[in-house]
Amino acid sequence: MIQKIYLGILPFLIASDIYIYRQFIRKFSKKTFTAIAWFLPSILILLIGFLYFFAETLNEYRGEFTILFLAFTLAKVIFFGFSLIDLPLCYFLKKKTYLFTALGVAAGISTIGIFAYGHIYGKEQFTVNNIEFSSPNLPNSFDEYRIVQISDIHIGNWRYNPDAIKTVVNMVNEQNPDAVMITGDLIHNRADELDGFEDILSGIAAKDGVFSVLGNHDYGLYRRWPNKDEKEANFKDLIRRQGAMGWQLLINENTFIHKGNDSIALIGVENDGQPPFPSYGDLPLAMKGTENTPFKILLSHDPSHWRREVLDTDIDLMLAGHTHGTQLAIGPLSPAAALYKEWGGMYSEGKQALYVNVGIAHVLFPFRFGAWPEITVITLKKEK
Repeated sequence: MIQKIYLGILPFLIASDIYIYRQFIRKFSKKTFTAIAWFLPSILILLIGFLYFFAETLNEYRGEFTILFLAFTLAKVIFFGFSLIDLPLCYFLKKKTYLFTALGVAAGISTIGIFAYGHIYGKEQFTVNNIEFSSPNLPNSFDEYRIVQISDIHIGNWRYNPDAIKTVVNMVNEQNPDAVMITGDLIHNRADELDGFEDILSGIAAKDGVFSVLGNHDYGLYRRWPNKDEKEANFKDLIRRQGAMGWQLLINENTFIHKGNDSIALIGVENDGQPPFPSYGDLPLAMKGTENTPFKILLSHDPSHWRREVLDTDIDLMLAGHTHGTQLAIGPLSPAAALYKEWGGMYSEGKQALYVNVGIAHVLFPFRFGAWPEITVITLKKEK
């Protein structure tokens, strides 16, 4: 994906560099040295970018370079877009104006500031969001039941920062959860990413247990395996490790949580996504045996599953992750909205609801702004 972003931005970077040089830089100096000084940084960043994004040997600092590339490029492109508006204004007003050019300078500087903050601070700005969900189907014994949801841990991305995961575990436990539900993408590629983290993650404590499902990354789809046997062994190892941590992994199956004479059904499916993401979920199989249970919760990694299948069932609440909120949101606005109808927060249709957690970790590049890494506390309420 990052290769496509890189190639998509290139024409805009080239156009903005030429525009800025012709409209502004050349007015101060037409010397060859000035032109070289202006274009050289872009040439270097493009060459380094090609090596980072297309040569598999350069992985260690790919995320950091992506941040630098995006901040450098988007700041120029945004300035370019604003400044262009001044050209027709000058024509119609019959005089020079730099109103939108000035706004472009402010917008470009703000873009660099957002990327700097999101990289340095935002990616670990763990946030607790408290949500209530009311339903007439909820048994009385489960009124005020507290669920903590976390998602998209991508543990391999924290290999140099285990303290961040310790912070997440402590924050989860501080919520005094009745149950913890983890909605997929525990790993990034390999089960052995969990080495050194299993003791930390097994410290998650909840009265009724920790429950999890699989996300698209948990199948090891995004790396080249020597053979199918090694890929399958990696998958089995991930399942074994989750059990060893005391988590109950639901693979197209269900379980029940009991309080007194009441119970609710907890259903978990394998990743059920739309192309290019895998679809291994079997919801009818997972729901077998829950027919007489009045209240049902579904764990399904991909929120698109809700409209494709879940709304046609009697599932009361679905918990999902996957989107990361594209790791960027300005208030209620996010690029994720262009990809997913439900990308972050609570959504409802009639008496059914979906909550999309924007995840803990970062992918592609170490950055979050607005779509802060999330720990969700969902309090169930009996609707009178």
